Amino acid sequence: MEARLDKGRGPVATLLVQNGTLHVGDVIIAGMSVGHVRVMLNDKGQPVEEAGPSTPVEITGLAEVPAAGDIFNAVEDERLARELVEQRKYNQKEEQFKQYQKVTLDNLFSQIAEGEMKELPIIVKADVQGSAEAVKQSLEKLSNDEVIHSAVGAVNKSDVMLAQASGAIIIGFNVRTDQTVRDSAEQDDVEIRLYRIIYDAIDDVKQAMKGMLAPKTREVELGRAEVRAVYKISNVGTIAGAYVLEGKVARNALLRVVRDGIVLAEDKIASLKRFKDDAKEVSQGYECGIGLEKFNDIKEGDIFESFIIEEYRD
Repeated sequence: MEARLDKGRGPVATLLVQNGTLHVGDVIIAGMSVGHVRVMLNDKGQPVEEAGPSTPVEITGLAEVPAAGDIFNAVEDERLARELVEQRKYNQKEEQFKQYQKVTLDNLFSQIAEGEMKELPIIVKADVQGSAEAVKQSLEKLSNDEVIHSAVGAVNKSDVMLAQASGAIIIGFNVRTDQTVRDSAEQDDVEIRLYRIIYDAIDDVKQAMKGMLAPKTREVELGRAEVRAVYKISNVGTIAGAYVLEGKVARNALLRVVRDGIVLAEDKIASLKRFKDDAKEVSQGYECGIGLEKFNDIKEGDIFESFIIEEYRD
């Protein structure tokens, strides 16, 4: 019914048992994912050892996040289950590579006008399965769109490879991507567009189809920092002890909190310090203390992305 990627527990899926009884330890296969039922919780969040027909449960133990609506089966032979999943993945990629020719959002209108393209292939990545499905369904309502792949998690190299081979663009909702993937996308001329609001993604595609895509602002990334420690200070709040990995963190810039490729928040910086002194910016290779105006659920390992939004003319 739903699936997501949890930092501590890995892929988490909510299932509704239809026939038979599901037990902890069972080998299950769901769409393109296979694994063991490691932990099973009932609708009250309590651990259970088995679940019968018409019982909803939340499980962990799958290797990947399945798609909402996938039929799951408990099986006896794990080796055969894994072989079946690999064959399904191979067949899906082969089918995707055969069907689509390369196109970009920027030349979409001209190709439609010249009759060279019938549809725009799109790859959707989102923070949870429900969001991925919402973006997919909204895009597919546009007459020239075809979502060839949708999944949960950060945009990765496999997405870029699929986009390059199929001529698709990648639309990410509430997710990010790392520098290695961005470099690969730039090298392969693959377009990645990241959004926080579903309407903005839909509107951009609509405008491109009409030949009117003309954004008035753009994001400029300044740098990235990693949270190495978290401090709770009375009368101050939560302070992140961070190390700047690349670029710089600027006091007057916006800050995006990313955990496992998922965007948790975008906020303003309330305080930026080097040791006990206030700082306007902190550069790569240095440590700093960062406090945010609103977001306090900071954890070690979180990535801070410092960026600004600038206006420009076409």
